Amino acid sequence: MLTLFLAGGCVEALENRLIFFPDKRIEATPRDRGLAYEEISFKTQDGLSLHGWWIPGTGSPLTILWFHGNGGNISYRLDNINRRHDLLGANIFIFDYRGYGRSEGGASEEGTYKDGDAAIRYLHSREDVDPAKIVFLGESLGSAVAVEMATRHDCAALILEAPFLSIPEMAKVSFPFLPIGSLLQTRYDTLSKIGQVRVPLLIVHGEDDEIVPFRHGQRLFEAASEPKELYVIKQARHNDLYLIGGQAYLETLARFLGRIIGDRPSP
Repeated sequence: MLTLFLAGGCVEALENRLIFFPDKRIEATPRDRGLAYEEISFKTQDGLSLHGWWIPGTGSPLTILWFHGNGGNISYRLDNINRRHDLLGANIFIFDYRGYGRSEGGASEEGTYKDGDAAIRYLHSREDVDPAKIVFLGESLGSAVAVEMATRHDCAALILEAPFLSIPEMAKVSFPFLPIGSLLQTRYDTLSKIGQVRVPLLIVHGEDDEIVPFRHGQRLFEAASEPKELYVIKQARHNDLYLIGGQAYLETLARFLGRIIGDRPSP
C-alpha cells in the first residue's frame, strides 16, 4: 500500500503521488455483471464532482457505504461487489475519491475525508436510504477514511478490511532502517481514532497479508471499544480476502449485518 522514496525534503505532493495509485479508466460497470445500478455524480464542499455507483439491494434495509483502497478505481471492485450483493442483499454505494476514475481533482488525505463527508451527505439526501442503517465499509487505505468518518458521523456499524495503524507505521514496515515517520505529512492515524468509535465493529485481516501486517489489525482490535469482532482469514493476503475467505467470510458478514438490523430497528 505504501511505497515511499524520500530523498532530501519530502513534500506533500510527492507523498500523494506515491501513496495514491488512481486509474482514470472505468473498464466495466455493474451492468456488465448483470446488476441494476445508477451512475451517481455528487459534489464536495470544495466544489469537486465525484462519481459513484448506487447498486440497489434485494431486501435488506441496510446501505453499505464502501471506501475503497488506494489503487485503481471502483471498477476494480466489481467482482467483490457482485459477490456481496448476491448474498448480503444490502444497498451498496461505492464511489471514487478525487482523482480516481471519473472523479475530479487530485487525491490527498484531507481530500479523501472531504470526499467521505460528501458521500455521506449524498446518502442522507436519498429518500430510499435510512440514515440510521448506513454501514461504513473500509478496505485498506479506505479503512482509515471509514474510521475518520465514524468519528464525525453516525453510522450503524463499521467494517474494516486489512486496516493499518497509520502511514508512519506503514513506513516502518516498508523502510525498517529509515526513521522517516516523523517527516511524513500524510498521517491516516487510525490507531489514535479507533477508540472513539462507538458502534459495532468488525475487523477482517488476512493472516498472510504481505502489505499490511496482520499485527496491525490485531492492535487496532485491541484498541477498539466494544462491541467488536476480529475475523481472521487464514492464508489470505492483502488483495484476496474475499477470494480466500469465500462463502464462509460472506456468511460472517451476513451474520454481522443481521445483528445490526436486530439491534437497530426502524423507529
